[in-house]
Amino acid sequence: MLNMITHGTATDLPPLLIAHGLYGSARNWGVIAKRISDSRQVVAVDMRNHGDSPWSDSHSYPDMADDLAEVIAQFGGIADVVGHSMGGKASMMLALRHPAAVRKLVVADIAPVSYAHTQMPFIDAMRGVDLNSITRRSEAEARLAELGVERALQSFFTQSLDLPNKRWKLNLDTLAAEMPRIMGFPKVDTHWDGPALFLSGGASDYVLREHRDAIRTLFPHARFAKLPGAGHWLHAEKPREFEASLRAFLTA
Repeated sequence: MLNMITHGTATDLPPLLIAHGLYGSARNWGVIAKRISDSRQVVAVDMRNHGDSPWSDSHSYPDMADDLAEVIAQFGGIADVVGHSMGGKASMMLALRHPAAVRKLVVADIAPVSYAHTQMPFIDAMRGVDLNSITRRSEAEARLAELGVERALQSFFTQSLDLPNKRWKLNLDTLAAEMPRIMGFPKVDTHWDGPALFLSGGASDYVLREHRDAIRTLFPHARFAKLPGAGHWLHAEKPREFEASLRAFLTA
């Protein structure tokens, strides 16, 4: 079972399940999760090979989808789901593999397509930090800066640093080995008929107009919206606007 952080108590609404992106954790979503828990229970998970969840040699989207379905089963068997980036792909696969488990789906700044870029430089940077010589998080951030990691991502990555035990709470070996699958998306011969919102950053190039046919093939009732001025990390860059869009869609 995935590690989870639960906010609020059960209501007449289904819980909201939050699936973070690559190198993230449930803790990254704490502020938004707490705010939305004023009206419903919110469950943020650590995806496999992240945070305090179990490590595995596999990091495939079908496996991640099944992980999420297992969590939802513990909370009544149906949930609204929001997933960002890698978590968005896992959430899409959840709806396609376990259609009855999802009431409404929000996919944040990702499409069900293969991307040409890679996230390997960040794994190389994290591996380049000599954790045995690090005594403070700021020292790790300084080393990441030397390795070319931009400032905002330095603090993001070090949230996954287990300083007392001198380790990353990320299974870097599996994530590296599985990177082609993480950047891709499996071919599926089904679709999900529920309401889906594809919410993108206005300044991001992750969800392009040419991706819409692929999205509508799998999610025929997909709706599209953009947050002006936000990049790929739209929930961190525009948290209030992201929250407002989320609430409007989920309560409509």
